[in-house]
Amino acid sequence: MFDAQCDLAALVYVEGQDPDEILHEFASDLNANGHRAVGIVQLGRYCPDADLSATLVPTGEQLRLFQDMNAYSTGCRLDVGQLMGAGERIARILDEGADILVVNRFGRKEREGKGLAHLIAHALSADIPVVIAVPSHYFADWIKFAGGMTVKLHCDRESLDAWWNLVSARNTSLRRPDHLTVCEVIK
Repeated sequence: MFDAQCDLAALVYVEGQDPDEILHEFASDLNANGHRAVGIVQLGRYCPDADLSATLVPTGEQLRLFQDMNAYSTGCRLDVGQLMGAGERIARILDEGADILVVNRFGRKEREGKGLAHLIAHALSADIPVVIAVPSHYFADWIKFAGGMTVKLHCDRESLDAWWNLVSARNTSLRRPDHLTVCEVIK
């Protein structure tokens, strides 16, 4: 079921673990080292004032992903419109070229095939690896969503780096130096 070199990785976390910090540092380090990490990273649940906010990668733009609701509201505070707008911007950046897509969460909307689920398919169809934070209680749903074609990573930087090193090395070796990209042909 799991393939250690699969281009789709789930950073599975349990309560008390902070996948946001791991994903943020990972994406920042990749971009600092000449790779192009693209996506969205939630500001940590343990960060004061984070309250459903996220950062776009690589721009650093911060977004509020929650709706201000009255004191009597009990529903989800996620601003789906804001999330979808962020998804559209990320898709445009992906189309400009990326080495990896980083997605902040596999949440309720993604379980329903909504939210940022379309970005995962978009990236994979372009042969761009994807890493996403998945809460352990949604992992069975994630397996269904991914059709079993995923890597399950521990929620730590070492596991994420080990996966990336395998995937990026394999993807680099598959590119032939004599093969022109579509952009190179058009130029």
